[in-house]
Amino acid sequence: MLEPWKTARNVAIVLVIAAAVDFLPGSSRATSTFEAILWVGFGIAIGYLGLRLYRERRVSLHGLGDPHRALLYGAIALGVFAIEARGRMWETGFGELGWFALIALVIYGLMEVYRYSRTY
Repeated sequence: MLEPWKTARNVAIVLVIAAAVDFLPGSSRATSTFEAILWVGFGIAIGYLGLRLYRERRVSLHGLGDPHRALLYGAIALGVFAIEARGRMWETGFGELGWFALIALVIYGLMEVYRYSRTY
């Protein structure tokens, strides 16, 4: 089978499944379940990526020293917190300002670790 036809067939299959999920009665619960499964899979994939990156860069990370390694891990944790809390923080003007301050701290921490890693 030619490659363009395979692609067209795959797109048609996805469109039929999407239409079935959208238009069939009682499909909202199935949609929510499928979405939850996708989010869990995405979280597992991100965790696995983090594990692989840690294993590949372990010597470089330990070469940073304790203070800069703690700064790196803290910046990553603060970034995850800021991303997760964005919806609630953006409900008020002060919360939005605080969110941008958190993001600025994350960027500063990551840049400080990067600059230190490039010195001899």
